[in-house]
Amino acid sequence: MQSPKETEGHEEFRNKVSTIGEKGKRIWLYPRKPKGKLYRLRSFLSWFQLAFLLLAPFIKINGQPLIMLNIIERKFVIFGKVFWTQDFFIFALLLISFFIGIILFTAVFGRIWCGWLCPQTVFMEMLFRKAEYLIEGDWIHQKRLAKLPLKGQKLFKKILKYSIFFALSWIIGNVFLAYIIGGDALIELITDDPSKHIAGLTAMVFFTLAFFWLYSYFREQFCTFLCPYARLQSVMLDNNSIVVAYDAKRGENRAKAKDRKNMKDAGDCVDCGICQQVCPTGIDIRNGFPQLECINCTACIDGCNQVMKRQGKEPGLIRYASRNSLDNNEKFKVTPRIMIYSGILVALTTFCMALIFMRPDIHIKILRAPGQTFQLRENNRVSNLYNGNFINKTINPMKLEVKCSNEGASILFIGQNPELQPQVDTKTTFFVELPKESAPSKIDLKFYINNELVDEKSLSFIAPSN
Repeated sequence: MQSPKETEGHEEFRNKVSTIGEKGKRIWLYPRKPKGKLYRLRSFLSWFQLAFLLLAPFIKINGQPLIMLNIIERKFVIFGKVFWTQDFFIFALLLISFFIGIILFTAVFGRIWCGWLCPQTVFMEMLFRKAEYLIEGDWIHQKRLAKLPLKGQKLFKKILKYSIFFALSWIIGNVFLAYIIGGDALIELITDDPSKHIAGLTAMVFFTLAFFWLYSYFREQFCTFLCPYARLQSVMLDNNSIVVAYDAKRGENRAKAKDRKNMKDAGDCVDCGICQQVCPTGIDIRNGFPQLECINCTACIDGCNQVMKRQGKEPGLIRYASRNSLDNNEKFKVTPRIMIYSGILVALTTFCMALIFMRPDIHIKILRAPGQTFQLRENNRVSNLYNGNFINKTINPMKLEVKCSNEGASILFIGQNPELQPQVDTKTTFFVELPKESAPSKIDLKFYINNELVDEKSLSFIAPSN
């Protein structure tokens, strides 16, 4: 699975970045528009992904958004299931499970997440890039347009393109904000008096400009330089991993169609360069394995297969394959590493599901009011002030009742005895009053929800010494 450069012991391509010139300036990429079976499949899949990414904050399950990551109120919703600060360890375990799943997926299928599922790629290739092809044409036309002075037709096309880019960035930025504050809050922010939502509007403008810069300028550099997953990929892959790969045994020696008649040892690669032309990160897949810039988008597979068919050769010169399969004709095998990753993933996922189904429906936290000691009451009684924090994690309202097991005790809420609304953090304050002569150092509180005992707590109680 090596190119001639590698077999000679040289890997010049690893000493430079395809998007940076010799003088350190950026080489702007103009990828050729992909065509083929895999690109059609990616496009079809992208519509479902885009629908999910754009609608998830607005779809509700049991009154909650499908997904919301409200770091401001420390409230996280995953598929309608609410995770509060008290449940953060479950949320953290779910994230760990997700990342282990990506590691397992990478060990088996390489960087396929980047090319097929990553939101960065989906938005770039299936929205912004297609809008660019529609306005400026394919890669050849874009290159010609770039050399023209900024006036006339070029000026019109650039204004039109960047206007569409900005509109798409505004939509994505708003949806990104909805993932944080919720779909209802976003709609209120857009429709209400702007002066009442300065912070929200500032965030909206920031996200819009950030996405506009990302997709109009930074582009593939996010995947090659900024994304941490690309950096970690090298330790996840091995010779058994299935990646987009060039079959050097079959393809070398390369020769263009006009030169092949005079060559006896010519390989199937006709050196047309289409695999480079369609690559969104500007690499040459023929340079060998691994190339961390490759996002496994399969554009080179589609391009090469079309050339092979025109040449009357079998498709698959570039295909999904492992290094072992190309070098030694070995079939994919389940390695101990894959088994370990799978075992950890199954165990963590099972544990998380058990925690979710076993977690209590209500979180109760009671503390004595800070800075307070005791209050002397009539009839020789003494009271202490307590702050209560109740989180109703269900979708139904709950009737709360608090009782004290100590003899002669009474409880007085400041205000009415609270009703706990669904998915709401309810704070309340109440007095616990006891006879002065028999006041203990500890009291036992019992908490009833809809007349059912759900929790008991032992708290300190301060009274004057007799």
